[in-house]
Parts: sequence; structure tokens; C-alpha cells
Amino acid sequence: MSGAAPAAGLVDRFGRVHRDLRISLTDRCSLRCTYCMPAEGVPWLPGASMLTTTELVRAAAVAVELGIREIRLTGGEPLLRPDVVDVVAALARLGPAGAHPEISLTTNALRLPALAGPLKDAGLTRVNVSLDTLDRARYQQLTRRDRLPEVLAGLAAARAVGLEPIKLNAVAMRGVNDAEVVDLVRFAVDQGYEMRFIEQMPLDAGHTWDRTAMVTQAEILDALTGAFDLTPVPGRGAAPAARWLIDGGPRTVGVIASVTAPFCGACDRIRLTADGQLRACLFARSETDLRSILRAGGDDAELAAAFRGCLAGKRAGHDIDDPSFLQPERPMSAIGG
Repeated sequence: MSGAAPAAGLVDRFGRVHRDLRISLTDRCSLRCTYCMPAEGVPWLPGASMLTTTELVRAAAVAVELGIREIRLTGGEPLLRPDVVDVVAALARLGPAGAHPEISLTTNALRLPALAGPLKDAGLTRVNVSLDTLDRARYQQLTRRDRLPEVLAGLAAARAVGLEPIKLNAVAMRGVNDAEVVDLVRFAVDQGYEMRFIEQMPLDAGHTWDRTAMVTQAEILDALTGAFDLTPVPGRGAAPAARWLIDGGPRTVGVIASVTAPFCGACDRIRLTADGQLRACLFARSETDLRSILRAGGDDAELAAAFRGCLAGKRAGHDIDDPSFLQPERPMSAIGG
């Protein structure tokens, strides 16, 4: 149901203009990464609560009218959604000709050998792939699944069809994979990928996050400068990763330092969960119910108001370092990365 066209612009009370929408397609995942999910007993979202593809695309269409220019599909594992190729195709057509949003996707790469080509043809531009280790035994330990060869095959498939740039995301963990920082960068440089390290965040399902186990940006850079000549890349803008040229370039390495060097002041992201809840921040403890508006027959103006209402409550920062900080009830798999 349409109504008056929503006026453009998604600006919060701190003047941050929001151009990036993260949409979770599912909370299901084919891995059980230790920093994200327990081995068993994950309470999945009820199927009836999940947005249909029609609902999801309609919400995204309103967001594009409001100024969203990039849509990132996340999960869980987004490639587990049976109609993911159709979702990408529908989203890639939104907006006027010549100004369609960029569609990207974060994945564990296990289904990319079969889907990279169809996704590229549907309008997907690039992928981020989670890869915390190059050691097969450690990969099995971290993910509770022996599937590293499939990940590497997925990366090769994405590169073969031209999904570029391909970014590799590794969560750096003390005593687990911190000794692989240099090896991961060398692998990325050799293969033509961009390596990005992520400080471990308090978004695990078991709420067991321990800051002392987190490897900081400073520690990551210390390890890398012993092996490479790093030069800061200027002009970060709203990107979550600070980047450095490796040995003069052109390859780069990035660090997403959400805990020790938060970038909230330039944040331009808003999130839509698989069950239709808008979140202004990964660490938000409140949500705006978009699903109810969609299922009650609300028009586009009501949906636009919900987007703006969500951002009206967005805080200046996530305050992880504040003693009063409380971890969100939802884990990362249910929020969408």
C-alpha cells in the first residue's frame, strides 16, 4: 500500500546522514563460531516472524527513497535463504535508472561455488567473507565444522565471476588466531583479497565476552609492522575499517576497532533484522517494529516515519567502555552484522 512519497533524507539528531542499510536475511547459520553461537540449542526465530521477500523489498524500497545508497545482506548466513538470488535481483532494481543501490553481502562462502555466478548476474557487486584462520584444524575448532576447503573454493568462485573487491574478515582472538595475523595478510595479498581484522565485540549468544581475550588494533598493527611497511590511507569517511597500504600498495589491510577506537561519529548505518525490526546500532537495546506496520497495511509514509523514528533515538556512541554498558539481548546472528 503506497501513500505520500516520503521526503528524502535519513538524518539523526547528531547530523549523521544514513546511506547504508544492513538487512539480515536469516538468523540461521551453517557454522557455529565460538565467538558468535553456542554449539547446540540456538533459539531460532520463528518462521512466521520472518519478513517475506515482498515485505523485505518493500521496506528497502522506502529506505532507498530516503537516501540509502548501499544495501548489505547479512545473517546468520544469508546464502541459506532459498531465494537469495531473487532477493538480490529485486534489491538491485530499486531506485531510478542509473542510481540503483550497491548490493553487497557478508558470507561464510560455503555456498559461493554454486551461487557466485547467479548472484553476480542478479546484481551483487561484492562480498565480505569471514575467514579467521588458514589452519584447517583451527578452523574446525573455531567453527565446530571441518569446512575450510569449501571456504577457499567459495573465494575462488567469487573471484572468478568478478565479485570485487573481496574482503576477508577475521576476528582476532588472543591465544587462538593472533599468531596468524601476518600469514592472513600474506594470503590476502597473494590472492588479491583485502584483509580486515575485527576486534572481538560483546555480541556473542552466551554473553561470555571478555575484553582481555580481545586482540586490540594496536596489537594487530604491532604484529603487522614487524613484517610490512604500513602507510595510513586517508579519507576513511563512514567506512568501519581504518586502512593501511601494504609495502606502498596497492594492496591494503584494514582494522575495525569498534572497541578501542570506535568510529560512531561517522556512522551511516541502520539495520533491519530478519524478523523486521529496525535497529539504529549493533549495540542498541531498543528496536522499531517495521514488520507490524507492513502487515497492518501501512503506507510508505508510515514506513518512512518508522525509519526516522528509529534514528531519532540513535545515541552518539555505543559506550562499550562505560561501566553502565549492557550487552544487547540479541546475539550477532540474530541482529545481522
